[in-house]
Amino acid sequence: MRVIVIRHHAEDHPGFIADALIARGASISTYLCPPSELPSLDGVDYAVVLGAIPSVNDDGPEDLWIRQELAWLRAADAAGVPVLGICFGAQALCAALGGTVEQAPVKEVGWRRVETVDEALVPAGPWLEFHGDRCLPPPEAAILATNEVGVQAFSIGRHLAVQFHPEVDGEQLSGWLEAGGRAEAAEAGQDPDELLAQTFAQEPDARQRADVLVATALRLASLVPATQAG
Repeated sequence: MRVIVIRHHAEDHPGFIADALIARGASISTYLCPPSELPSLDGVDYAVVLGAIPSVNDDGPEDLWIRQELAWLRAADAAGVPVLGICFGAQALCAALGGTVEQAPVKEVGWRRVETVDEALVPAGPWLEFHGDRCLPPPEAAILATNEVGVQAFSIGRHLAVQFHPEVDGEQLSGWLEAGGRAEAAEAGQDPDELLAQTFAQEPDARQRADVLVATALRLASLVPATQAG
């Protein structure tokens, strides 16, 4: 199983999601886009799109690469390449496939539980949230989890989108905080040091929850039988 991962910042990596995919025999290639061009979809079995600081709706300097990524996601859908979208990746998938993205009523930062339709598909968490926008998926999407802020997980066709960050461990969050996220967390009412400590403490359980999510993603994509996905 050949998997490609799109990340948008040097401090981002697929973390627990990559671990769960590798445990199922995947080979993973990671691309930093921008500045790199989005990779070809030829021979790709699965794609993962990670988070990003800009909004999908930005019309400033980020606009060009965002539009290119939305077109790339539509091409992936047309080519039959299933996608796991995480945070910005979920919002990009939503926008690319007929939904809309809007500013959330509050910026959601911290470890939060979600209301899930099935704990075996999307665990209730807690999950790490770090976003200011939310998805309004198209009518054909299946809503899998929500909370008071909005939709937290949905599927559309063979794709899975999650608003939270199942991939992040303490080391990655530390990088985010040092790259400017400390002020953002504080503005959202979080003590950055407490948030980091919580993230390190959550690592064992977060790894297991990410593994369940990957099993769901692969079943949804029909890449493995249900009896083998977990």
